[in-house]
Amino acid sequence: MLYTLVLLCVVLLTQALALASRNPSQACNNSPDLCTRSYSNITHLGAHDSPFLRDASTNYSLGGNQDLNTTAQLDEGVRLLSAQVHNNHGAWHLCHSSCSLLDAGRLSSWLAEIKGWLDRNPYDVVTLLLVNSDNAVASDIDGEFEAASIKPYAFTMASNVAAPSSWPTLNELILSRKRLVTFVADIVATDSTSYLLNEFTFVFENPYSVTSLSNFSCTPERPLLVQGQTSTAVQSGRLPLVNHFLDIQESFGVQVPDLGNISITNALSGLVGNLGDAAAQCMAVYGKAPTFLLVDFFDQGSAISTVDKLNGITPVGRAGTVNPSPPESTQAVSAFSSTGSLSSRFFGLIVAASAISNIFAAA
Repeated sequence: MLYTLVLLCVVLLTQALALASRNPSQACNNSPDLCTRSYSNITHLGAHDSPFLRDASTNYSLGGNQDLNTTAQLDEGVRLLSAQVHNNHGAWHLCHSSCSLLDAGRLSSWLAEIKGWLDRNPYDVVTLLLVNSDNAVASDIDGEFEAASIKPYAFTMASNVAAPSSWPTLNELILSRKRLVTFVADIVATDSTSYLLNEFTFVFENPYSVTSLSNFSCTPERPLLVQGQTSTAVQSGRLPLVNHFLDIQESFGVQVPDLGNISITNALSGLVGNLGDAAAQCMAVYGKAPTFLLVDFFDQGSAISTVDKLNGITPVGRAGTVNPSPPESTQAVSAFSSTGSLSSRFFGLIVAASAISNIFAAA
């Protein structure tokens, strides 16, 4: 038994050093400058309705919100993934408005895809936002997490009754190996499912059903407790989530993404309704940059460079297949401050040491 543990320790240290040697300094969420920042002191790029694709796999469904699948989204720098959870004949599926419109399969299958990505990317923190469309209870969602074997990554709050005054840094989440933050709209968690964070205890959102480029607003709409009360929302400690996507109103109350205006909606600047100006406006109103920016078709326009500019980073380690144009300096203006980063070798050793310590404790 001891020989096996020692051998495992050597393997872990070797892997950590191999990972650390890839860059002069280890990046967290694509930048070493983000490692020591609080989770709440970063703008996370979000893919609205992440699993709902408008591509050949869905016959280019009008209900699709993204061009690239979830793995590709994460490879390109998306760190917030949202999805709608529906009850499809007793099984929990990811469906756009209705499972008859667009069904992306079981929630557990999608979670398994995310789990695989987290396995391959040990220095990244990912956030999920699940819209609880058919009133799943915590045990329903938990069963899907269990089936995907992703629960060991789930971050748990010390208290679920109110937003905290501070959040862990990315370093702290990575070292604890709790790199998945999960918000669920309208969920009551139990002791065994406390990792399922009730979204509106911790987050407030601006309006999300927008069909005109001139109607984007920073005013809180949800939860009802802070609706229309910006100061109250900010002072409550809730994290600001800015919805910035445009819809087209179809028959029977169904809304579909407005792809025709995406070059404006996801622009860094320019015409009314662009993402960059909207983010700057909300930053001025909230007194801090939005924690989350949620967009459709993140790969079109300048959503990536808008978030990099807010974070004040020059990113590393992305797949690089999406052009984050227009090319502007992301170092000149930052909405946040940074206190530095750990060297890659040192950080890798700490991760390995943490894992080894847990192994011996379990033995």
